[in-house]
Order: sequence, then structure tokens, then C-alpha cells
Amino acid sequence: MSNTTENTFQAIISHAKEYGFVFPSSEIYDGLSAVYDYGPNGSELKKNIRDYWWKSMTQLNDNIVGIDAAIFMHPTTWKASGHVDNFSDPMIDNKDSKKRYRVDHIIEARADELKEKGEVEQAAALLAEMERLLAADDYITLKTLIVNEKIVCGVSKTANWTDIRQFNLMFSTQLGSVAEDADTIYLRPETAQGIFVNFLNVQKTARMKIPFGIAQTGKAFRNEIVARQFIFRMREFEQMEMQFFVRPGTQMQWYNFWKEARLKWHLSLGLPAEKYRYHNHVKLAHYADAALDIEYEFPFGFKEVEGIHSRTDFDLKSHQTFSKKKQQYFDNDIDETTGKPFGNYIPYVVETSIGLDRMFLLIMCNAYTEEIIPKEDGTTDSRVVLKIPPQIAPNKLAILPLVKKDGLPEIATALMNECKTSFKCFYEEKDAIGKRYRRQDAIGTPFCVTIDHQTKEDNMVTIRYRDSMKQERIALSEVKKLVLDQLG
Repeated sequence: MSNTTENTFQAIISHAKEYGFVFPSSEIYDGLSAVYDYGPNGSELKKNIRDYWWKSMTQLNDNIVGIDAAIFMHPTTWKASGHVDNFSDPMIDNKDSKKRYRVDHIIEARADELKEKGEVEQAAALLAEMERLLAADDYITLKTLIVNEKIVCGVSKTANWTDIRQFNLMFSTQLGSVAEDADTIYLRPETAQGIFVNFLNVQKTARMKIPFGIAQTGKAFRNEIVARQFIFRMREFEQMEMQFFVRPGTQMQWYNFWKEARLKWHLSLGLPAEKYRYHNHVKLAHYADAALDIEYEFPFGFKEVEGIHSRTDFDLKSHQTFSKKKQQYFDNDIDETTGKPFGNYIPYVVETSIGLDRMFLLIMCNAYTEEIIPKEDGTTDSRVVLKIPPQIAPNKLAILPLVKKDGLPEIATALMNECKTSFKCFYEEKDAIGKRYRRQDAIGTPFCVTIDHQTKEDNMVTIRYRDSMKQERIALSEVKKLVLDQLG
């Protein structure tokens, strides 16, 4: 990461705390590593992103329904899913500092150093070799690569490395009142399994016909050893997943459909297409026959925000084996090749999985703008503005009476009461109007309305647009309609 992008990212982190978006968890006790709390504006933005996703899945698609499964699940679930045996990351320890690193992270950091020196081809070759060795589980050669690249520990500055080994990422706990008698269970490391074990419950009760999807949002937990980059990689995070059940043999058609549909969803928020790219997986997960990431260019480089995976019939077949309960669907549609119904089969699954916290960070990084503003007298002013897409902004409208007297607060309060049932509003009387505008810019409020003394005469108000700072007079009675129209 260059100094400029590093400074920008640090500015975003500081801004997020100062304006009530994200706080370090338990900060009065010096915080907890890689755990964060969402403040008043952050919780609103997070909810709005979640709602925007949920509506796009369950309201705008007549063949997708939602569930809300428990975080705790029967421990055999995680044996069937492969998480007990396979859910691990290659780690390496520095013997001098005793600090543990994810292997891909320290090699990616080395590649970033090469890019900054202008050695772009060498960086690309290093990353390609890393992916090849990870795909082959060739940890001996991978360690040799680390040594040959002279990669050192950030703390001890030495290359005194242990061998590479796997580290399971699941949190375990006990279910029961007495620890000695309790069963070991896990905090779910993903939300998908709650969907799979409820496949037949949902299919039957919602009377769903294949192809259909099940959507879910919720918390997941991973004991990340190297959690970093603010809220990008946390130990407690939220996912928004949709598992789409399809007829075997049609999975690639649906994989390509959802690959395109999900990128369109991102772009529907007005986000820049040039900041996005697809990244096909070199090493496929044990359950997949195709997989890719939708990546976004953060200040620290292109990183995964959403994954699209063709999971085959692995999940339902595995749960059928471990539970000894059939997970089959009877398809009445006629197979043209045989003239008979397709009959019983275990459906294949195409998954779309997006990190809500990563999407939140994406929105913040894309929105954060430092502007220099020329003034009429030839001098300049500056502002920090969050250009958050209006439909997901924490507050849609700020209502600002020019002064705290002369009946202006009463008009403003009446407008607040008219609008707040339709969208989130913010009311403020304190400080000069310019200062109030700057505060609303800083939290991303797309529209401000000022009630002044002229309003009492003509029932007109001044509406200000966040991004352009343009101001115009409109009728007080038109405010609510204008904002709703702009929100789509």
C-alpha cells in the first residue's frame, strides 16, 4: 500500500469513529483485537445495506424466500460440512517473535512491496506461484519460496520461520450447565449450513419448486489469527447468503446467471464499474466445481467482497449421509430426452455469499471524499463528505431551522413529523448553518432543508444537495415527495 492510500485508509478509519460509524469494541478496556462495534450512523448504514440486499433477493425474486437459522447447530453439522476436517488456513510462526502469520498474507505483502518498486511482473509471478503451491498443498516448497524471497517478520525482522501447518478457524464452546457433562459445539463459521439443513422444511412449507433459493443474513465467527485491515477481516462478522437449488446439469447456467446478477446489484448502487473485477479460484473448495470472487479495489488493493460458488450436491448429499435422512426432491417436470418426469434427485446448489461488513467498508471507502472548494472571493474552503448512495444513507434528510426562535422550529418539527414515517430524518438547531451543513456532509446525508424567516411568508424552503452543494427554493409541501423520488 502506498503512503497516499495508507493515509486515506487511516483517514477513513478515523472518520468512521469520529462520526459514529464504527468504534473499537470494549474500547474503555483497550479494545479487543479484530472486534468492532457499529455506532449510531454505522448501525443505520449497516441495516440499510442489509435491507437493500434482502429486498433484492426475497422481494424482487418470486422464487427466493428467507430464513433466520440459529447460530448454534448440532455438532455433526460441521462434520458433515467438512469444517471439522478442512476449515483451516496455512500458518507460519516466527521463532524469534513468536508471532503467527497467514502464509498468503505475508507473500501478498511481499508482492505489494515489489509493485511499489515498479517490479509488477515479478509481483504477478510471485502471486501465481503462491496460488499454484497452495492449490497443491505443497507447504515445503511454499516455505522455500518465503525464504528465497527473504520475507521477514514485521516484529523481529528475522526469517527464522517454523514449518507451515494448518490451523482450524472454528470457535468451540460447551452446551450444557456442567462443563464436564457438556457437548462441544461450535459457533457457526458460515451461515450456509443453516440453509442446507432446512432445505426440505423450506421447500415443503413455502411450496417451492426447483429452481428456487433460500436467503439468510446473520453472524458468523472465525478465529482469524491474523485479522487486519479494520473491519475487512474480523473474528465476528455478518454474512448475506443465498443458496440457489437447481436441477443437476444446469448448475453452470445458473452460476453464470448469478455471477452477472450479483455484479449488477453492486453497480445498481451507483458504484464505479472500474473498481470491480472477477477473480476465478485456482484452488477450488472441496465442495465446488466452479468458484469466483467479486473483488473491489479498496485503498489496500483488490480484495474479495462476494463469492459465487457452484457447490454441486456436496452439502445435501453429505447431510443425507450423516443424518441418515433423505434430502431429495421429486421433480415433476418432463425430461424431453425420456418423456418422463425427472423424478427424485439431490439438487445442486449455486451460492452467492457477500460479507456485510466488507460491503459496509466498500461503501465507506468509495464514499469518503476530501474536497477543496473555491469561494467567490478567490480563497478556498475544504470539506470531507461521504458520498453514500442516497438509498442506503443513514439519514436521508436533515431538517435545519435557521434560528431557534420566531416559530421556525415549529415549522421544522411539523416537517419532521410528516417525513419521519417514510424515511430517516435528522433534526438540528445548534450552530451556524454552514457548520451544520458540514456535519451532514461528513455523515453522508444527501439532502438538507433549511427553514428560514421567508418560509413563514411564502411556505418555501431551501433544499441543499450534498454532492453538488447546489441549493434551490422549493415549496415546503414538496419536500417529502422530492426526497422519495430521489430515493427511487
